[in-house]
Amino acid sequence: MFALWTWTGTALGPAPELGESATISLAVPTGDAGAIEIAEVDCALVDPDTFAALIIDDHGRLRSADAPAAQALPTPRETISGDVGAARSVQAWRALLTDSAESEAALPIAAHAVPDATGTAIVSAARAMRILRETRSAASELASALRADLRPYQVRGVGWLRETTAAYGGAVLADEMGLGKTLQTIGFLVGRAADGPQLVVCPTSLVGNWGHELARFAPTLRVIAWRGGELAAAAGDVVVTGYPMLRLHGDDLGGRHWATTVFDEAQALKNPRTQVSKAARALQTDARIALTGTPVENHLEELWALLNLVAPRLFGHRAQFRRRFARPIHEGSAAAAGRLLAAIEPVVMARKKFQVAATLPPKIGIDLLCDLTAEQEKLYDQLLDRAVDDGFGSGIERQGRVLAALTALKQVCNHPGLITGDTTELAGRSGKLDLCTDIVSTNLETDSPTLIFTQYRETGELLVRHLAEQFGVRAPFFHGGLNQAERGEIVRCFQSPDGPPVLVLSLRAAGTGLTLTRAADVIHFDRWWNPAVEAQASDRVHRIGQTRTVTITTLTSSTTVEEHIAGMHDRKSALADLGDTAGIAALARLDDAQLIEILRRKREN
Repeated sequence: MFALWTWTGTALGPAPELGESATISLAVPTGDAGAIEIAEVDCALVDPDTFAALIIDDHGRLRSADAPAAQALPTPRETISGDVGAARSVQAWRALLTDSAESEAALPIAAHAVPDATGTAIVSAARAMRILRETRSAASELASALRADLRPYQVRGVGWLRETTAAYGGAVLADEMGLGKTLQTIGFLVGRAADGPQLVVCPTSLVGNWGHELARFAPTLRVIAWRGGELAAAAGDVVVTGYPMLRLHGDDLGGRHWATTVFDEAQALKNPRTQVSKAARALQTDARIALTGTPVENHLEELWALLNLVAPRLFGHRAQFRRRFARPIHEGSAAAAGRLLAAIEPVVMARKKFQVAATLPPKIGIDLLCDLTAEQEKLYDQLLDRAVDDGFGSGIERQGRVLAALTALKQVCNHPGLITGDTTELAGRSGKLDLCTDIVSTNLETDSPTLIFTQYRETGELLVRHLAEQFGVRAPFFHGGLNQAERGEIVRCFQSPDGPPVLVLSLRAAGTGLTLTRAADVIHFDRWWNPAVEAQASDRVHRIGQTRTVTITTLTSSTTVEEHIAGMHDRKSALADLGDTAGIAALARLDDAQLIEILRRKREN
């Protein structure tokens, strides 16, 4: 995409009224002679063809430099006056767009003023021109190789994967959820089909989805869903298997040479000491691609594990990574964070929706506090008193007891019947369930399909029953106990125009890899420790293909431990804050008095 912006001669001007709008970090003049600074610039985004039409007329001739379109171009300040300097700048763009061999020195400085991660350099004119030409060439190639219309940023993603694997042997594609990492990867696989068999390793729940997407977008590739047994694969074949198969049959997969190996939801390999991570590193492959929307879930050494997997020559020393980056970032060093971004820039692409998909509808987050019923309050206090009387122990035992107490308290927040076993009547006994019912009722009236996420199987089953009793709605439940065919059928059915109005999902089983854009409303019924996990689940609907504003509602039981979890989310949202370990282990490290203070109901609230 081309970002068009204006300069008044002394300051930034408003974005041109063309194309989509976005705010982008660029290097701009400060007003002092020769000085520049990094600023957030309001821009208009247009694709190359639209940009070309702004400066080249229907007869292939150069438009007037003083035309309104020309004045909007990202050129030096001479463009504003429409003088000879502007004509020369526009002529340089014409040379670029027509693949002329004219020197890139003619390209206006402002046209490639994209800063690096540390803000100390900008992209060179030569690189900007090369990327544009290669991306336009790749777009033509992929148009015939894929049954898909790739967006410009997706074409660039394919080109970037090619460049990066050629230079370093691997890459981490960490685009935000919903930007089409799977499709970009398929575009990359198609181009390497003749180089030998290729392997995709993913969570078991996504094996069928990968097979479906490969067959849909790249029918020239032969897909083999491998679940053990004899394996015969040749050039043009893509073997798709789950992480458990890699762990159990690593020798079978490692005994052959792969042209490409793709690790989807690669955060599964964040611990390099596990058997599955060791099996992944042992695979013989020419190129390794790690796909993840969350390269860091809890601490920065998880990022090192992915970097070491795809580019061990660059990131071979864990202790050095810890010393240079993880430890100082944990201590709040902005300089270390900048160094990290600069170090990973060659092998990590992590684009956000607002940067490349400005046409995606907005996402609205609503946090609702739910009051406990009298029954919930009484049961919550009783369970905590019992846990305190029994004691939390020490060592390994302590973490187990803390988890048991926390699970029971969170289930009370969902519905007291999950603890007492009395589920004859569901309505009116849980503030959270009653509020969720009100939201679903409104969505049913407005014909707004809804996803409800929960981390507990028992809660999901209770929700399914309640929806049937309250509204006569048969809501499917997507959870880890289903086989691949059952999961695929639920997704296919829900995405169909006449699919069910509500889908209940397990947060862990359905939080990654699925596209559920028929819904635009998401309800998080209970809270998970890690905000990244909830964000992944929400992005099942806020992704390419969504046409409506997405509403994400989180339900938090007031005066309970869920408020503590919500507070942790606020402190874990930025990269520099992800050095902290959260969750059960963090609670278990507290002394009894601190732990009880967090778990008990805050009646004064």
